[in-house]
Amino acid sequence: MGTLTIGCFPGLVGNMTYDFALKLADVAATKGHKVNIWFSGNATGSVKNHQKHLKDYSTGEKYLTALLAKGVEICTCEACTVARGIQKTDAIEKVQWNAMHWYLAKVHKSDRVLQIGGE
Repeated sequence: MGTLTIGCFPGLVGNMTYDFALKLADVAATKGHKVNIWFSGNATGSVKNHQKHLKDYSTGEKYLTALLAKGVEICTCEACTVARGIQKTDAIEKVQWNAMHWYLAKVHKSDRVLQIGGE
């Protein structure tokens, strides 16, 4: 099996790129691929734990916890996350915090890379 690294750079709330990135990661991990996800920009808000879950509104906690349990490696841009008022103590357990070099190292070692979102 191969390694897939997904860079998730969604726009504002309600953008479907975030949901697509998580669904793709889930399918790839279920099929036995190694999956890495990098959150940057607005995607970093999803790593906050204990968010209120609303119908048709992605908070991430449920999906991220399930992906982590499947062995998906998830990392959030520390600068982007802190800029949105989220501290490590507020984050979902096992989500990594790092700088862009984490993402670039994963890109370099991956068989396939997909950057989703961004303007």
